[in-house]
Amino acid sequence: MRNVLSFTPARHKAAMAAGLKRIFASEDIAEARAKAVELAEQLDKRAARAIECLENGMEDALAVYYLPAKYRRRLKSTNMQERLIQEVRRRERVIRIFPNEASVLRLIGALLAEFHEEWQCRKYLDMAEYHEWNAQRLAGDNEKKVVVMTEA
Repeated sequence: MRNVLSFTPARHKAAMAAGLKRIFASEDIAEARAKAVELAEQLDKRAARAIECLENGMEDALAVYYLPAKYRRRLKSTNMQERLIQEVRRRERVIRIFPNEASVLRLIGALLAEFHEEWQCRKYLDMAEYHEWNAQRLAGDNEKKVVVMTEA
């Protein structure tokens, strides 16, 4: 959203933001694509560069829709990454100047290890359902390959 809004003229930002929110609040990928087409038709003349940016990044932004619905809410956001980066920056600001590259790597490595331990205890995402879904998806792909090979 930020990338698209950075290319949007100021007077059209509110309409663009509302349209983007509608796209990303969609229930499935087909609905999201339809809303993107609507938004492109609505603002193409007024925010051509923004619509081009949206079209270039649309498939990447909608990749989360290929996952089970249970995981979409948490994985479509970059909040976890932004929080981690914010914490790294907070710690490095205290030190200001590092004596060498190894000291930077030690600090960031220790911080990442700390976060890793913390997240091991949390159940942010229960991946059992995902593993079942993925196994079924892979089994379906293998069945299709077998059918194609026997027909050949």
